[in-house]
Amino acid sequence: MRVVFLGTPDFGVPALEKIMENHTVVGCVCQPDKVGARGKIEFSPVKKFALSHNLPLFQFEKISRDGVETLRNLVPDIMVTAAYGQILSQEVIDIAPHGIINIHGSLLPKLRGAAPIQYAVLQGLEQTGITILNTVRKVDAGEIILQKPIDVLPYETNGELFERMSRLGAEAVVEALHLIETGKATYTAQVEEEATFCSKITAEQEQIDWNKTSIDIINLVRALNPNPAAWTTLDGKRLKLYALRPCDAHFEGKAGEVVERGKKTLAVMCGDGKAVYVTELQAENAKRMDVVSFLNGRKIAVGAVLGE
Repeated sequence: MRVVFLGTPDFGVPALEKIMENHTVVGCVCQPDKVGARGKIEFSPVKKFALSHNLPLFQFEKISRDGVETLRNLVPDIMVTAAYGQILSQEVIDIAPHGIINIHGSLLPKLRGAAPIQYAVLQGLEQTGITILNTVRKVDAGEIILQKPIDVLPYETNGELFERMSRLGAEAVVEALHLIETGKATYTAQVEEEATFCSKITAEQEQIDWNKTSIDIINLVRALNPNPAAWTTLDGKRLKLYALRPCDAHFEGKAGEVVERGKKTLAVMCGDGKAVYVTELQAENAKRMDVVSFLNGRKIAVGAVLGE
């Protein structure tokens, strides 16, 4: 089939590559370039891939205003979206005979919205998955074509799960395209009463509240690893945490208090009376490192309180 692919971050790259192997990609659409550090223009992962494979590339400030005729002239049979980043008008949805299908990172109707993989980790889910669905005007509410579950591994970070799910999404979308092309696809309506929602992680959520339970804090750190990273403060300076582990030993102390400081261990008390071991972290203006390297030569004593 003739496919137009719409995506921007690295989540969509494996899918675009897989679609190329099985269909004709007549156009690739991604968000406009961003200005990064020191004013340098940054290309998105999908744009880099498209350029390296000589795919026709388009970047619309507002696709529903600027892109309709361009997309129509590509004469696609179907369009595929994967974290594209813009709301599509009905006029855009209606361009291709087979409409638009979307690769979504959850088992819909659970976790509709912008950050389903992060929220799967944040909520401590043991299983999530990929949904391929028909795109409609309501966000992530279209009919389901197929779903592929995936187990969330113990202590798996958002970054690790994201990578595995991007590959699973690639497999799923190629399977869905084959079903559509051969007329074997079925479209199942979502159960609206079971829908849950997740928005983008806010700056306020990034700061660790040590009054929360140990498992909630562990999951927050997992969900924000590698970016933007959960953080607390030490001596008034920001301290990013990338990995925590539960601590079975019993300690007394208030939330955020360092209750153990060894040559290789740093334990901090949480709001449920349980401590967590910090295993990977990054001090302000320093490199990310394991806890042993961090503690080597650093003054941090039992009784110090993080977050104050």
